[in-house]
Amino acid sequence: MPGIDEIADRITSIGFRCRGCGDCCRCVAKDSNLVIVSPAEVRAIMAATGMTWDEIAGPYPDFIDAEGGGEYTLAWCIRRTADACIFLSDGRCSIYAHRPWICRTYPFMLLDDDLLVSECPGLGSPISTDAANGIATGLCRRQAAEEAEEAGVRAACRRAWIPPGGRVVIDSEGMKVLDG
Repeated sequence: MPGIDEIADRITSIGFRCRGCGDCCRCVAKDSNLVIVSPAEVRAIMAATGMTWDEIAGPYPDFIDAEGGGEYTLAWCIRRTADACIFLSDGRCSIYAHRPWICRTYPFMLLDDDLLVSECPGLGSPISTDAANGIATGLCRRQAAEEAEEAGVRAACRRAWIPPGGRVVIDSEGMKVLDG
């Protein structure tokens, strides 16, 4: 895995400044604003907002068939309206201080040793060394959090028994049976 300095140098060479356009929060293409969240992130948003789990997150929309006619998925996503994240209000994030890792590090993502960059109008803008280091640090923390979540999901999958005909989400905390 590249170090923070190497990632920050790459971000600096690309350039980025958030323009506050909110395109990353809006549905500009199918699932363009699909924000995957860990149980810890959902719980942090719950604590900050007083909202319930079901008000904040729903199951990742792609389900996998299981034996006995059940289905499962392996992640949660922030709920969305027809055109935007539920936390987009007047063009701004209403949970900005508590936003998920994916939002904190957008438009960047680490995949193994590669820095991936999503489309964003703010790309190519000059960025300070401090800002690039902040994003790079966030990316490394995000990658560690995602690896821990993945390990938890693998462990939960080994213990999971999906009820026949049931729909469940398997996450690092275990298996949650969905109503309806």
